[in-house]
Amino acid sequence: MIEIPAERLSAEVLRAVIEEFILREGTDYGSYEVSLDNKIDQVKGQLKRGDVLITFDPATENCNLLTRNQFRQYLSEQQQSESDS
Repeated sequence: MIEIPAERLSAEVLRAVIEEFILREGTDYGSYEVSLDNKIDQVKGQLKRGDVLITFDPATENCNLLTRNQFRQYLSEQQQSESDS
């Protein structure tokens, strides 16, 4: 899995990746409804702050959004797996 810097994507592709993630995850925002545009803006803010990363998995050919901690955990598990081999 590799990190894809958000600034390397066109605005259209970035929006499509974020939108697909939001729709796939079906995030619950509690007792009030949040528009898709607001959700996209929230994710863009998280990307800008570095809280969330865009990743690409060549094995599955899928993009995903992960928190920085989730990505670190994945890398740690991969390193552990390689050292066990």
